[in-house]
Amino acid sequence: MTATTEKNLSTDHTRATADTAHSHGGGTVPEASRADRASSFALADFPVPTGREEDWRFTPVNRLQKIFAGELHGTGPVVTVDADEQVRVERVGRDDARLGVAGAPGDRSAAAAWESFGEALVLTVPRGHTGGRHTTVSVNGDAAAAEEASAQHVLVVAEELSESLVVLDHRGSAQVSQTVEIDVRDGAHLTLVSVQDWEDGAVHLSSQRAKVGRDARLKHIVVTFGGDVVRMTTDAAFTAPGGDVELLGLYFTDAGQHQEHRLFIDHAVENCKSRATYKGALQGQDAHAVWVGDVLIRKEAEGTDTYELNRNLVLTEGARADSVPNLEIETGEIEGAGHASATGRFDDEQLFYLRSRGVPEADARRLVVRGFFAELINQIGVPLVQERLMAAIEAELDRTMEAARR
Repeated sequence: MTATTEKNLSTDHTRATADTAHSHGGGTVPEASRADRASSFALADFPVPTGREEDWRFTPVNRLQKIFAGELHGTGPVVTVDADEQVRVERVGRDDARLGVAGAPGDRSAAAAWESFGEALVLTVPRGHTGGRHTTVSVNGDAAAAEEASAQHVLVVAEELSESLVVLDHRGSAQVSQTVEIDVRDGAHLTLVSVQDWEDGAVHLSSQRAKVGRDARLKHIVVTFGGDVVRMTTDAAFTAPGGDVELLGLYFTDAGQHQEHRLFIDHAVENCKSRATYKGALQGQDAHAVWVGDVLIRKEAEGTDTYELNRNLVLTEGARADSVPNLEIETGEIEGAGHASATGRFDDEQLFYLRSRGVPEADARRLVVRGFFAELINQIGVPLVQERLMAAIEAELDRTMEAARR
């Protein structure tokens, strides 16, 4: 069975708000405008979540109490950098004036990370730099990192007219609340890939906040496979006309895992474009995936062009996917805006087609899942990362086949 929602709005429409109310305990509570959501660098400005708040209603808050406590001073994951020769790599104190450039935290876990980190990693791609190799930031946790909650801060600056690719690669085990700031300056093109390939039991909350300058382009790719609880919040704000943001994501949620991806695209200026495409597969008892996509088109943002899409493929019984696209529009003078969301099982027609041509059922299922993810994986642009992700998908499918044989 497939559940689908579709919304499309264009210049023929007047002022509108789509999907701004949600059910709570049998009633319906209107959601406040995304423009009015609180942000602050102070932990005290955010109460400890109970799970009844709109931003936390899908999240297993009982599994995040160490991070909510705000004392994130444990031994964090080890961070190493393999950088392009022209990329400047610095480790700076929290008093560095560049930190905070992408805006204030929007929830308690992000504020806890801000107040607790001691040292930040800063990557700067110099003005006009093009043609270099990609930069990899490896974040490796171990048993010590899994014992106590820790904080981490990364700032990536793409200076004017530069082109670059940065990969954040998370592995091992940890309890970490992380901030990733992304500053894409005028005319720059940055691709940032964040891979969450944690071991079972890891807890990772990441607030990735981007600001995008005039005629700048950001491609932001999120890949999530492992961990116990992984919650990624990605915010992108346009600061000048001509900006272009593409948010891509894929996730494979296994038994007992909670993987949550929340997006917010703030169209605050005119003539900018955004696209968001996230795809996920789920398998196993109590596998839970959450995708929330918020797009705000402010009254000043005439000429906006935006679309967001989420697709979920449920492979076994006992898995659950929540998908909530939100589109808030304050001006009718736009190029276009829309969203789509669908959750379902295998396409029976595809399986029938493959099996009718002699493909065994297990192989047919593999082919369907590979095709489901292949389009996004091929856009990453790093062959070694792409090969690793396809291998991880194969491993997840092996688990599915093994469970089916039991």
